[in-house]
Amino acid sequence: MSLVPLTIKGISYSQTQTGAYALVLSELDGSRTLPIIIGAFEAQSIAIALEAEIRPPRPLTHDLFKTFSDTFSITIKEVIIHKLVDGVFFSSLVCEKEGKEEVIDTRTSDAIAIAVRFDAPIYTYENILDKAGIYLKVEEELEIENNLDTKEDSILKEDSSDSKVDYKTLSLTELNQKLDAAVTNENYELAATIRDEISKRS
Repeated sequence: MSLVPLTIKGISYSQTQTGAYALVLSELDGSRTLPIIIGAFEAQSIAIALEAEIRPPRPLTHDLFKTFSDTFSITIKEVIIHKLVDGVFFSSLVCEKEGKEEVIDTRTSDAIAIAVRFDAPIYTYENILDKAGIYLKVEEELEIENNLDTKEDSILKEDSSDSKVDYKTLSLTELNQKLDAAVTNENYELAATIRDEISKRS
């Protein structure tokens, strides 16, 4: 299976899960995105690593990992999001020391936080993008990039009526309509929830 390179498009607040965020990854040569729900600490760690001017007074856990790796000449070659099970992404760190390569299982949020610090590429497989990717229009993609460039958090917009919907009772046509609406409203967490329900039926 071919690997697809990804880049970080933005991080948004989650309005449906307290203390959670949606990390939006996008393929480099296409319009598909992967919205991944992550915790507040990991979101903060990724955001800090993306902002070169921000330096915490004490090193965060992922900074410590970087210092430890540098001290013992361990290189992070790449991060691979290799599996999706029930809406949960599984990832691996591909590490190298003195020409010997090792693959370490890791949470996707930690893998991304580490990848940013090492300037390591992020990949996923084509079949995962086919199953979980959400297509964005060009103007929506540009808006996400602008939000990231201007350091403004993109607040998830959620229709309160949608938060009470039992998606299991909806038809595939209705689910696809709601998926399109969620993407249009930049509500990527809701889109991910609907996408997961569609994936269960395919």
